Amino acid sequence: MAGNEDQPIIVKKVIVAGGGHHGGSWKVAYADFVTAMMAFFLLLWLLNVTTDEQKNGIADYFAPTAVSQRTSGAGGILGGQTMSVDGARLSDRSSPAVMLELAPPEKATPVDEENQREEAGGGEDAELTEEELLKRLAEHEQKEFEAAEEALRDAIEGVPELAGFTEQLVVENTPEGLRIQLIDEEGRSMFPSGAAGMHEHTRQLLAKVAEVIQRVPNQVAISGHTDATPFKTKDGYGNWELSADRANASRRALIDAGIDPRRVASVSGKADTEPYLPDAPRDAGNRRIAITLLREVPLQGGPGSAPRVGPAPGIGRPPPTQ
Repeated sequence: MAGNEDQPIIVKKVIVAGGGHHGGSWKVAYADFVTAMMAFFLLLWLLNVTTDEQKNGIADYFAPTAVSQRTSGAGGILGGQTMSVDGARLSDRSSPAVMLELAPPEKATPVDEENQREEAGGGEDAELTEEELLKRLAEHEQKEFEAAEEALRDAIEGVPELAGFTEQLVVENTPEGLRIQLIDEEGRSMFPSGAAGMHEHTRQLLAKVAEVIQRVPNQVAISGHTDATPFKTKDGYGNWELSADRANASRRALIDAGIDPRRVASVSGKADTEPYLPDAPRDAGNRRIAITLLREVPLQGGPGSAPRVGPAPGIGRPPPTQ
């Protein structure tokens, strides 16, 4: 017995770690599952009661590249609207539902597109080709020449002293430009025979021509012409020198009448090389001064595309047939 009393007593304690019917780790897993199901059914409900606009707003909100910058509920995802549709159960405390339907963008008609192009591009001129633009500029220049021709006729007819010289003033539209010619007649010349000093009526005619030239900005070419009658002085002065001197005298008269000297492009003497009356080379009508308003825009179709046009009614003789 004494040996048994010396033997140690061992007490074994069993610790229960949260198991049993009323607790355990399974409850945590079950709670996670219920939470996930609730979130899933909440998502289904949201998909059912929200409009397409609201769905797009939610998607944009959660998109990484489109973070909402607004902090107000009125301008946020749902724009302050309740997520309800017709027929759904409404809460007495909820705000009235607002349904928005956005119409698809209207397709632009061809007429609208054309109007937009005209407004953005400065009108139909923005689509003109280079050829069409040159054509319009040439037409505008031609109208200016026609207006200058009419103004010259009115200016000459308005001076009684020059009334008898209207038949000696010839205006022509040529491919080179608007050509104004002062032509001699038998017994009524623009310059004394064999001299470059002009008569007073010639100076008055050139002054009226200068008034018309000032209406347009074009450059001016001046040429002198003689008939084919042989003329030569002892020192060798002939028709070439005479025609050049008369052209230069006309240049000085135009400048004295107010023409800018920088507008004079050329002054030349042609002698009898370009007769006005080819069939009568010694006729007085071949003696003349030609003043040409040069075209800035070439006529479409190349040189010679414009027919030779006679003078305006009441001015000059008809041009000769060539």
